[in-house]
Amino acid sequence: MKLKLLLPVLAALIVAVVTILQTGSLDKAPGPPPASADSATARTELSRLVVQARGTMEGYSRDKFPHWETISGKCDTRETVLSRDGQDVRTDAECRAVSGTWHSPYDGATWTSASDVDIDHIVPLANAWVSGASSWTTERRKELANDLTRPQLLAVTDRVNQSKGDKAPDEWRPPLQSDWCVYATDWIQVKDYYQLTVTEAEKAALNDMLDHC
Repeated sequence: MKLKLLLPVLAALIVAVVTILQTGSLDKAPGPPPASADSATARTELSRLVVQARGTMEGYSRDKFPHWETISGKCDTRETVLSRDGQDVRTDAECRAVSGTWHSPYDGATWTSASDVDIDHIVPLANAWVSGASSWTTERRKELANDLTRPQLLAVTDRVNQSKGDKAPDEWRPPLQSDWCVYATDWIQVKDYYQLTVTEAEKAALNDMLDHC
């Protein structure tokens, strides 16, 4: 009698476990996005950045910034950011996002397919290279390329990210002016932490963007 009562419970448990395995939910849930600094902190950080001309692109390759690294289970950095920055994100057994909603702060667009979303490096890897990363170890460059602690990675509209490319704030800004403050504080925070340099034009652009805070 007791066995008969337990059978439905066991069956339900098996179904639940199979569902979890199929959706990749056993992987560690990502935490919230890193907080952006306030404008006063950003201005202090900007004031201590070394100002100098950008270095050359000689020797540069994205392969010298290894990404995406495994974060949890089968989830790499890209999939972790997609889950972190999206809403109601569901993943398959390989941790690929199969559904969800993503809001891009750069242009205000909302997407329901992960294929329409890129993971942007706030400070592009090429810009980091000409700002000091060319002399780093590969491990240090890997840290920057996969940094989930600083506001260095963000899910955004793919075509907007492609328009940004490797450009600095004196060459490109988010289409939405309302995002300029956060974009500038995030850029400064990353450069300050990694002790990357800025150019005169870049610093002037960042100061201007902070005026929108």
